Amino acid sequence: MTKIEWTDKTWNPVTGCTKRSIGCTNCYAENMARRLCAMGQEKYINGFQITLHEEVLEEPLSWQKPHTIFVCSMSDIFHEKIPFDFIDKVMKTIRETPWHRYQLLTKRDNRMAKYFETRSVPENVWLGVTVEAKAITNRIDTLRAIPAPIRFLSCEPLLEDLGKINLSNIHWVIVGGESGKRARPMKEEWVLNIEKQAASSGSAFFFKQWGTWGADGVKRSKYSNGKLLKGKIRQDLPV
Repeated sequence: MTKIEWTDKTWNPVTGCTKRSIGCTNCYAENMARRLCAMGQEKYINGFQITLHEEVLEEPLSWQKPHTIFVCSMSDIFHEKIPFDFIDKVMKTIRETPWHRYQLLTKRDNRMAKYFETRSVPENVWLGVTVEAKAITNRIDTLRAIPAPIRFLSCEPLLEDLGKINLSNIHWVIVGGESGKRARPMKEEWVLNIEKQAASSGSAFFFKQWGTWGADGVKRSKYSNGKLLKGKIRQDLPV
């Protein structure tokens, strides 16, 4: 199981990554991978270096209960060092398990687009990009051009006001603040701006958490800050 509120299971046929944009600065996956390496876990013997795990490629076949599965929570499935033929193997398992739905999230929108130039998106895949700052809102346009059953954005950690964004044909928007000792604050007006635009475009809106900085601008534990937005839990899913 997983502590990520917008999914219920993770599957990591690849571990390790490299920093791509401003949201990567305090990467949770890097910190976790280094801890697991120090604990002697075999899967993380390479720390946060890109590592392909052929031995878990068929893991979802053994999960008979339907799950929503976040693919490569400890990596980026479209990282430049992951060969397309390995991604093909991941997609093969996805196609062979239609009772699951899979969430593929990337910061490498152009490589994702290149991959799907010659391949179709499986019917049980939700395809997403991370959009944490204004400078990378172009990722939304890349995503929109790919035919996928569900297209979603992860605005987490949200690091600034995104301004006006085009959410047409985007089915779901996740927003969340950063956690950890070095967490950067997120302001309520940034979140409300996205919520308003999601409502106007018909996109489902999911507010995950405030993180280390609360709505009041006070630094405390993410559990104390919670996940209420204007007094309500807003965790809608795409239909």
